[in-house]
Amino acid sequence: MSETTLDQLPLRDELRGQSAYGAPQLDVPVQLNTNENPYSPSQALIDDLGDTVAKLAPQLNRYPERDAVELRDALADYVSRQTGVSVTRENLWAANGSNEVLQQLLQAFGGPGRTAIGFTPSYSMHPLLAAGTQTEFLSIPRGEDFRIDVAVALEAVDKHQPDVVFVTTPNNPTGDVTSLEDIERIVAAAPGIVIVDEAYAEFSASPSATTLLRKYPAKLVVSRTMSKAFDFAGGRLGYFVADPAFVEAVMLVRLPYHLSVLSQAAAIVALRHADDTLATVAKLSRERDRVAARLTELGYRIVPSESNFLFFGRFDDPHATWQAFLDRGVLIRDVGVGGHLRVTIGLPSENDAFLAAAEELSKEN
Repeated sequence: MSETTLDQLPLRDELRGQSAYGAPQLDVPVQLNTNENPYSPSQALIDDLGDTVAKLAPQLNRYPERDAVELRDALADYVSRQTGVSVTRENLWAANGSNEVLQQLLQAFGGPGRTAIGFTPSYSMHPLLAAGTQTEFLSIPRGEDFRIDVAVALEAVDKHQPDVVFVTTPNNPTGDVTSLEDIERIVAAAPGIVIVDEAYAEFSASPSATTLLRKYPAKLVVSRTMSKAFDFAGGRLGYFVADPAFVEAVMLVRLPYHLSVLSQAAAIVALRHADDTLATVAKLSRERDRVAARLTELGYRIVPSESNFLFFGRFDDPHATWQAFLDRGVLIRDVGVGGHLRVTIGLPSENDAFLAAAEELSKEN
């Protein structure tokens, strides 16, 4: 069979030249490049999940509950406790990771002839999801400190009149937060919807944007995930919190039975054990602060982080530095932002290995 290259396929023009999202998965002793929670689920959760799957297995010949009502009830209970904002299942929507949540929102509110803006560097999937839904994506640069310059943001909103605005807080890859006051200024000015991406919210002491939902019911959506804080990256469960009208909107574009029986069950079990699981968040936050302090002592520049990773520099050649870490058995992330690299906070022993490599490299430069 002859090989066909991508260039030979009748691909849509806006997808030509794009690269698929992904991080290197290399077999090295210390892997700190994908912002996963390094702690395994508790044994109690594992046992509960095994029992639950065994009970459900005889029913796998049937389609799942289409609207994930039980899961949305559990998520609403968790969000109400975690944020202090009382919500019900009518405010919650769940999908296969926050990426599918964002894709569904763009399917409903983006599309041909519509525009989204984001403040970059930020989550690299936002422009990819926009391209996949034929939504024009406009990149608005962050300030020198990697924070959103609100005056610039408001000027961009006024100029471009976007249908969708992305605000990621804590931001990925930088780890900084956008204050609730600044988020509200953007929401108030936006002519369309604002999606606040809170994938790392549990690692942050800052208040959630869900506190603004009642004031801006027709504008604001808060996207979240169970991948990071919940030790649940393999479970693939994301969700959003918003006015019930947004749930009705994404139901128009979601695929039938998009969440499997097993996905729903696993997420419900994880939420049942939330207190045990989220105890790892405090450990990781302490480790983040320890690693940041040591990097600062070694002369690296750190962006203040309220996530489970650190964005640090400055490097004349970030990719060469990434390779130097890799040569020492430590895999971190080159996100393509000039002068900087990102490291996920891992287990204490993994963080020690990273810091040892960072110290070696600091002496060489």
